[in-house]
Amino acid sequence: MREDNLLCLHKSPFVPMTTDSRHDWCIVPNLARGLQLTDIDQLWVADITYVHLAEEFAFLAIVLDAFSRKVIDWAIATHLKAELAIEALDMAVAARRPRPDSVIHHSDRGVQYACADYAARLAVHGIQPSMSRVGNPYDNAKAERFMRTLKEEEVDGQAYRGLDDARTRIGEFIEVVYNRQRLHSALDYLAPGAYEASLSQQRQETPDPIHSRENCY
Repeated sequence: MREDNLLCLHKSPFVPMTTDSRHDWCIVPNLARGLQLTDIDQLWVADITYVHLAEEFAFLAIVLDAFSRKVIDWAIATHLKAELAIEALDMAVAARRPRPDSVIHHSDRGVQYACADYAARLAVHGIQPSMSRVGNPYDNAKAERFMRTLKEEEVDGQAYRGLDDARTRIGEFIEVVYNRQRLHSALDYLAPGAYEASLSQQRQETPDPIHSRENCY
């Protein structure tokens, strides 16, 4: 084949696009860059990725606390509508119940996060929006790092039978393996759940808690 100048062309596998920033919705400034974090529920980061099912794709939306690295909540569906991201956000708010105007929500410029429905939901919850700069993956590095961990340790090589199977197995990875078991050097070699528990214990033991650890996003 080489002598006859015949080449075997490998077709790249189809990968769905989860971020569509070509839209007319309002883009807000990046408020997370250089932010000094001293506690949980100051900065939440959000992202969406795809998951292979047996006959289609599913899409996973997560909301993660940038200080503790804990996945606060998540949602999975076979569509990329704004409802997917809103479901993850609503569950995160229900789980944390943050004070109004205390949390910054950072995401990419995808239409799910920029659209009016998502912006209105943030406003209802008293959460301030923030978005990454154009073409800069480092602006949402902690969310993207979690997605890479998820792909490497759970999703890649798996054959999910359908959406329910993916929801069960990915949910177990997030809630049990990642949040409770996976150790982080930046968290004093604790898992995110254990690290948040240690913060809560410190608050109970200290009348006027001061968190000396600072985390520059």
